Amino acid sequence: MESRPPIVLTVAGFDPSSGAGVTADIKTIAAHGCYGVGCITALTVQSTAGVRRVVPIAPELVTETLEELVSDVPIAAIRIGMLGEVRVARAVAEFLEKQVARNVVLDPILKSSSGADLVDAEGARLLAERLIPLATVVTPNLEEAAALTGLAVGNLEEMRAAAHRLHAMGAPAVVITGGHLEKAIDLLSLTSQGGVDQEVFQSPRLRSNSTHGTGCAFASSLACHLALGRGLAEGVLLAKAYVAASISHAHPLGRGIGPVHHLYRMQQKRREVLTDPDVVH
Repeated sequence: MESRPPIVLTVAGFDPSSGAGVTADIKTIAAHGCYGVGCITALTVQSTAGVRRVVPIAPELVTETLEELVSDVPIAAIRIGMLGEVRVARAVAEFLEKQVARNVVLDPILKSSSGADLVDAEGARLLAERLIPLATVVTPNLEEAAALTGLAVGNLEEMRAAAHRLHAMGAPAVVITGGHLEKAIDLLSLTSQGGVDQEVFQSPRLRSNSTHGTGCAFASSLACHLALGRGLAEGVLLAKAYVAASISHAHPLGRGIGPVHHLYRMQQKRREVLTDPDVVH
């Protein structure tokens, strides 16, 4: 009998184009051999061309969904993404404060790549004050790190300073993703008894128009690796590699910024089966 896959919970918005949000997270979770369950925080009207409208889910429905899920199945990791508004952010914070949650990956999504607000100002403040201290690791991109800390974040030294500020705000671990830099640099920063330990992960920047949902894919991938028992440094390395491969295997889709290919491994496996001479077709 096969062992049961770890269960990873995604708490995020719904993207109809499936490039980001809950449905994209479920694909990422499946790609890592885990089982995904989800709680939708907001509905959106969007496509590859951008976000047109955001409609938050009633906070009591978010609370009921989260409580129902944790009462039914063991959650090995949680990825928190778009929250929509302050009432939803508060509901998620109150849920985490009551649970003994482990492997909480907070992806502090504030704006879409097209510039639309994905959480209101009060929600962003609550996220900073209550959710950051509850997370196992926080994974902002450069713009999100700047917005959360009030610091300029445009190079490695500024990333290091922003990580220290996020630690002061209560984050035990931070990954600042710098995929928009000339060299794709991610900074892992961990608090320890000796202070703060930092590790830099570098790779060539991929030139592609299929980058919608990279932050979601990274955070969900990292949550899966934590759920599978891997450490943060290994998880960051593997999540970074997964995102790079998802970009490089993506197909052009839509009239805007297309999504990454979350399930590229399935396509590779299918090719192996079709070309295996020992397989009877």
